[in-house]
Amino acid sequence: MKENSSIPLCVDLDGTLVKIDTLHQALFLLLRRSPSSIFRIPGWIAKGKARLKDEVMQRITLDASALPYHQAFLAHIRKEHENGRTLILATASNYRTANAVAEHLGIFSETISSNVDTNMRHAQKLDSIKKRFPRFGYAGNDVADFPIWDEAEEVILVNPSPAAQTKYAAQADQVFIERRATLRMLLKAMRCHQWLKNLLIFAPMFLAHKFSDTETLAQATIAFFAFSFAASSIYVLNDLFDLSADQHHPRKCRRPFASGDLSIATGALLIPVLAVLSLALGILLSPTFLAMLLVYYAITTFYSWRLKQLAIVDVLTLAILYSMRIVAGSIATSTAASSWFIIFAIFLFLSLALVKRLSELIEMKGGSDMDNAHRERGYQIDDLPLLMAFGTASGYISVFVFTMYLNSDTVSALYTRPEWLWIFCPLLLYWITRIWMLTWRGQMHDDPLAFAAKDWHTYIIAALGAATLLFSI
Repeated sequence: MKENSSIPLCVDLDGTLVKIDTLHQALFLLLRRSPSSIFRIPGWIAKGKARLKDEVMQRITLDASALPYHQAFLAHIRKEHENGRTLILATASNYRTANAVAEHLGIFSETISSNVDTNMRHAQKLDSIKKRFPRFGYAGNDVADFPIWDEAEEVILVNPSPAAQTKYAAQADQVFIERRATLRMLLKAMRCHQWLKNLLIFAPMFLAHKFSDTETLAQATIAFFAFSFAASSIYVLNDLFDLSADQHHPRKCRRPFASGDLSIATGALLIPVLAVLSLALGILLSPTFLAMLLVYYAITTFYSWRLKQLAIVDVLTLAILYSMRIVAGSIATSTAASSWFIIFAIFLFLSLALVKRLSELIEMKGGSDMDNAHRERGYQIDDLPLLMAFGTASGYISVFVFTMYLNSDTVSALYTRPEWLWIFCPLLLYWITRIWMLTWRGQMHDDPLAFAAKDWHTYIIAALGAATLLFSI
């Protein structure tokens, strides 16, 4: 490796120093805060990329302290700075973002960045660098950096694109790579483990004892994947809207988009692909099911955009969305679902939604980002006892409603020994009480269903419940 400490090192920002495109993050944050901006963005684009960046960054301020930095590369340039080397932040990002990052890190002597008139990219960036520094080193990651690397005396590749790695790997002085398996990150972004929630679609079919009806099973399976792809599409959209909030969260900052392990552009492409797959499957079933799927998609989209910021409205919406899966399963399989069972589901999932909110508040309690949590979710730390009361009451009411279901004519007609189903009541009471006790102690994952999927108590209760169900039949 050549000794280049005597020449200044110019460092790119997007995709290099940070693992995301800051403009992409700012665009999604703008759309969430001001949905009407979607009609203004085409006009800004028509006036040029520099104008687009300036208009967006006038309205959005990214927290430089929370951005996903490439830690190994950042450690390297910090050491270079300590050794007296001159560092320049040379980026096509708007000057507001560049200045915020430079001020936060405190290692750059100056910045070269875009303004309302100039998009500091390709030749523009190279010309600006050469005017200041006849000799320089450059750290970048993509095709836009090719002209600058060709003129640089030091070439540093940071998470290089395949084209950059192919062309410059042999002459690179240093290479920093911090990538995760793309397929694994895609599946993580889609949250395939959350597809377990869509097993509720099979509930009407199983409660009607249509276990051996292959046509009904096929219909339920198609409905399951239709809802799963729709849910994954919304999860990705939600993560892109929530990038800034997630980057402040102690655990959610490790999500694929918030951490920079998946590009925001990949997420933006994944959303319509999953939505189209969902609708294609929905078309295979009835028009009524397709309408239900579209309503579900609309509500979840609106939830991601606005409703999740409204206290109480957010958890009621989640409870309704869970119950819609049961109704959708009933429609897909042409199987009637008991109104008592649907009401039971609403109260049970309202309780679990409140578990989710309470656990989030407890996790962030006393942290430096409580103000951010208040703004993003609509709850305050003083709401903890109230949420606990609402959630436990809702959970216990669901058990009461379940007893009403057990007394219904539907149960008497379907089960030869319906009295055995009463065993479900203490099982449910134990499970709900335990969930809330763990939540209050701060031992609950902020997704109770994800917690349940790994909890051996839940599996024992589920096995006892399944045995009771079979014996009752």
